[in-house]
Amino acid sequence: MLQYNCIIIEDEPLAAEILTDYVKQVPFLNLKSVCGDALFAMDQLQREKIDLMFLDIHLPKLKGLDFLESLTNPPFVIVTTAYNEYAIQGFELNVVDYLLKPIRFNRFLKAVNKLRQLAESGQAPVYVQSAQAGRAHTFFNVGKKKVKIYFDDILYIESIREYIKITTKEKNILTKYQLTEIETVLKNSNFLRIHRSFIVAKDKITAFTATDVEINNRQIPIGRSYKELVMGLLEKGE
Repeated sequence: MLQYNCIIIEDEPLAAEILTDYVKQVPFLNLKSVCGDALFAMDQLQREKIDLMFLDIHLPKLKGLDFLESLTNPPFVIVTTAYNEYAIQGFELNVVDYLLKPIRFNRFLKAVNKLRQLAESGQAPVYVQSAQAGRAHTFFNVGKKKVKIYFDDILYIESIREYIKITTKEKNILTKYQLTEIETVLKNSNFLRIHRSFIVAKDKITAFTATDVEINNRQIPIGRSYKELVMGLLEKGE
């Protein structure tokens, strides 16, 4: 019997417990992790081969559907939520199924059997891309709005207390994140932490010295504890 590795992305302990119990009752599902937020889930996707995500929509920091849109090659997805108003958006993203809480086991079983049929027929999920297809991005909370930022537009990111400032050529945004958290979201060979307060896009660096890098006519300092690693990578052109 084929086994499908799955993760549960759910911040409500009771809902996570119910889903965990349901998964353990299905012989062809193998639960790899229960994630309380999308950032931890992103780390798990990079560490493990995951075939299926049970994805809640209302997650802290990064919402479920925003997280899904940010993934270039996501696994199969079954959305789990208490809110039916997101059903159309979920199906536009071509999720396998949309489960409304409280989730009954027979409804859960119907959804995972649908997944099994799709997987065994060779039908990989095809997610709707934005007009600029293939560009990794995510949405950030800025005041009452969600602002889309494409990762390849980012010049550098600066930590400002409990916020970060993301700078692109066109704009700056200020959003409530820690720099270590955004490092996880942007886990990408192009981004480099050069200081306790700065992450930069390597391909946007136009010049560098032993103490700073230059991006878009701004000098950004290289921290002492980062100097050896940063200089080694830059001098090798990596």
